[in-house]
Amino acid sequence: MTAPLASADARFGDDDRRHMRRALELARSALYRTSPNPRVGCVLVRDGQVLGEGATQAAGQDHAEVQAVKQAWERGHTVQGATAYVTLEPCAHHGRTPPCADLLVSQGVARVVAALVDPNPQVAGQGLQRLRDAGVQVDVGLDADEAREINLGFLSRMARGTPWVRLKVAASLDGVTALPNGVSQWITGEAARADGHHWRARACAVLTGLGTVRADDPQLNVRAVDTPRQPIRIVVDSRLEFPPTARLLQSAASPLWLVHALPPEEAAPRLAALRGAAHPDLDLQAITLPADPRKPGKTDLRALMQTLAARGINELHCEAGEKLNGSLLRAGVVDEVLLYLAPLLLGEGAGLAALGPLQHLSEGLALRWHAVEPVGTDLRILARFPLSFPH
Repeated sequence: MTAPLASADARFGDDDRRHMRRALELARSALYRTSPNPRVGCVLVRDGQVLGEGATQAAGQDHAEVQAVKQAWERGHTVQGATAYVTLEPCAHHGRTPPCADLLVSQGVARVVAALVDPNPQVAGQGLQRLRDAGVQVDVGLDADEAREINLGFLSRMARGTPWVRLKVAASLDGVTALPNGVSQWITGEAARADGHHWRARACAVLTGLGTVRADDPQLNVRAVDTPRQPIRIVVDSRLEFPPTARLLQSAASPLWLVHALPPEEAAPRLAALRGAAHPDLDLQAITLPADPRKPGKTDLRALMQTLAARGINELHCEAGEKLNGSLLRAGVVDEVLLYLAPLLLGEGAGLAALGPLQHLSEGLALRWHAVEPVGTDLRILARFPLSFPH
């Protein structure tokens, strides 16, 4: 059982809060690079002096604790008797790197302040217990909410077996996302579009549908912010009718996954034709899923989310048209809606999501405001479903 907030706060002083805030800054600095690992920051402190600090590197490289210890060594310090402030429980298992809990014990760290317990079944408190067994003082829960926001996707994948799914939409004030003739570029301003690329960059993958590929010929890459890693591009194309001239086939900067529901004998020649038309270095993969039992001929989106989680997708950023948006929402797989509203009235056109027609207001999908703020000339709204993880 989690201790009451007031009791938890009493364990932490002003210095603890200051050093954890720095650890959270370091975790945020890793926002674009750690997939599929969590973003973690670590600060090592002794007698008020910061000995070393670090953030998780790309998968297979140093974790935050290793970076912090190495920096302390480079500065000529040992970390004997130090306090480690970490935004997530130190790992206790051998993956691509050795356990960080063992490193902290071997270096004589006296106290560990962790924001969150790691829900990864290979960790799940074992790292903290290993520290306690070695005589290290362990305190958990400082700035847990902020640490959770940084790693929503990883926590979701570990706890639920599905990614954290974000549905991004740009619309006019009256909810129009495209004119009747299909024109949609650009409803929102340059600042909002650049901000949208930040959300793309932090995602493991960007998902769209065949309709958007045909209508907009998108690239689905990150262009407006610097990032060391391009997200995987995913297209839901139940019958593999993907156009061979699409720009998505001509870039090898990140893999392209085509999600379909065709039997192998039908899928094979279509995939062969697409590979023949693609950039020679493109990692083009097909994900075969069963058809949705509720909608014959359509992909089972719930099964898709489980498959993506099994492939290491933490955060899934969806930019699609009203049909796929509606399907994602009706399937109950969306956790939050990222909506950019332009101060513009367009009248008739495509909406945010094809949900209706509904007969009663109670049939609507209720969300809660999470954050609302202006971005350039537009308004950015982040709304979440009440039952989304974490509560």
